[in-house]
This record gives sequence, C-alpha cells and structure tokens, in this order.
Amino acid sequence: MDILLEAKELTKRFGAFTAVDGISLSVRKGEVLGFLGPNGAGKSTTMKMLTGFLAPSSGSAVICGETVTTGNVKARARIGYLPEGAPLYGDMTTREFLAFIAASHDIPKADIPDVVESAAGAVHLHGVMEQRIETLSKGFKRRVGLAAAILHAPDVLILDEPTDGLDPNQKFEVRRLIEAMSLDRAIIISTHILEEVDALCHRAVIINKGRIVADGTPSELRARSKYRNAVTMLVPAANAERTASALKRVGGVLRIEAASEGDFMRLTVVPQGNADIAEAIGDIAAVSNWQVSQFSVDPGRLDDVFRQVTEGDGVSTASFTAEAQS
Repeated sequence: MDILLEAKELTKRFGAFTAVDGISLSVRKGEVLGFLGPNGAGKSTTMKMLTGFLAPSSGSAVICGETVTTGNVKARARIGYLPEGAPLYGDMTTREFLAFIAASHDIPKADIPDVVESAAGAVHLHGVMEQRIETLSKGFKRRVGLAAAILHAPDVLILDEPTDGLDPNQKFEVRRLIEAMSLDRAIIISTHILEEVDALCHRAVIINKGRIVADGTPSELRARSKYRNAVTMLVPAANAERTASALKRVGGVLRIEAASEGDFMRLTVVPQGNADIAEAIGDIAAVSNWQVSQFSVDPGRLDDVFRQVTEGDGVSTASFTAEAQS
C-alpha cells in the first residue's frame, strides 16, 4: 500500500514549552490510524501541523509527496480536516453551507451541485439538505462537518474527536461512515476515547507529553497489558475467600482482584508475565466444585496499556484483593 501521509520529527514549541516533541509516523492508503493521548498530550497541535494550520518549529509533514506548509495550497488540497468543534454557519441550510465550502475549494460552479449531492449522499444528509444547520441535532451537524471535509475528494482525512458529544446511536453512525470512507484514503482519528480504537482503527499511536509512547495494532497493544491472559470468574460471595485462597497457590498467579456483584463476587486472577493460567484454574474449579457461573480469559485491556504508558503502572483499587504469596 502507498504511504499517503508521513510526519518526520514534528516539533512545536511555544516559548519555553514544547507541546510536540519529535513525532514521526506514517499512514497508508486504506488505513485508519487512531491518535490517542490524555488531554494536553499534544494531539490537536499535531493535527494542526499535519494540516498546515500551524507551522512546526522543526520537522516536516508530507502529504502525497507534497510538503505541508501554511502556504502550500497544493498539499492542503489533498487533505480533508474535521477539527474538534468544527464551526458551521448556523443560519445557512445544509445545501448552502456545502456549496459554500465547495466554492472555497475552487470547484467549478457547474460541478458544485453534483459534488454537494455526492458528499451529502456519502454521509446520509439528503433528509436535511434544506434545513438550517442551527436546527440540526449534534449527530447531523457532525455529518455536515464530515461532508464538508470530504467533498473535494481528499486523499487524507484528519478527524479531531469525530464522535465527541454524540450519543451511542450517533457514534455508531459516524463510525460506520468513517469505516466506509477509509477504503480509498488514509484516515487519522485524534481521540481520547479508547473504544474508538476497537471500533475503527487498524493501528493506534499513543502520545504523552508530546512524544510517541506506543505504536501498534490494537491486538499488539493489548499484548502489553498486565491483564492479558487474566482469568475472570463469577463465584458465590460466600465462597469467595476460600476460592481466592486456593487460587493464590496456582503457579503463575500474580494477584487476585475482586469486586462485589450482589450475592456474587467477580474474581480476576492476574498472571505473572502474561502466563497462560486458564487451564490450571479451570481444572481446580472443576475438581473443587466452585459453582462458577462465568469464566473468561482476558485478551488484554487497552485502557490498562494507556495508563501504563501515560501515567505509570498502578494497581486499581478493588473490593477485595489477595496478593499472591511467593
């Protein structure tokens, strides 16, 4: 696949403060890249440099062979950008607004109606084309922003918090649209919502304090989680202490975390070094007749990896925790 976007050592300083510190990444055609990080990590600043809205202090971004600068119109024409809280002209109808955006891209006047119809169809806006934007729901406003970002057929689509403020149904619709649009372009989604990675992304980059601290597919990132191969089971609360005591003696167990669920206790058995402990625990549970109503093996947790690389590795507080004995 072709690399459509490449950032090389992008850095941005504001006086003595370094907001982005040497970020390098590439995105290929057909790839959706999740760009993650805590608030203040430098995500939006990086997006603005990638799109040419902000000049880097050093480093460069290249779109389809063109170096992105604030003055390189040819490079910026290859980009579709949906900023966080994208401003829309509320007194315009959807059709008027999209026609205005098309004209700003120097699309020939005779072609604008067809271009607007095509973009509106891609994001399912035909039912609200004659409504003023100020009357639309958040979900439809986000669709209008997406239509505006894609109507000039960009090769690279950069979306900053595309589902922010949307309800679950609206998020589902926007994610489905992004997935469909990814087939013939490269897409970067800047977000702090980890579920976006599972829902949309082929790869994720996590940044913290302006630097990349993790880069990989969702499954590769999960493999770094301390909960990978952890076993979770639901047992009667009356049996929890006895069950936990037996689990501590299983080889490869690091610790046991527990949470109360009414008359039951959810025990999570965390392995040492991602050891495969499921079979041994299953055998003991069967022999001991623990009355296990649920039993699952954890593939690893993105939120755990996110915390490890952005805050350090801490153990969550649990209702009942039994540390494995050495």
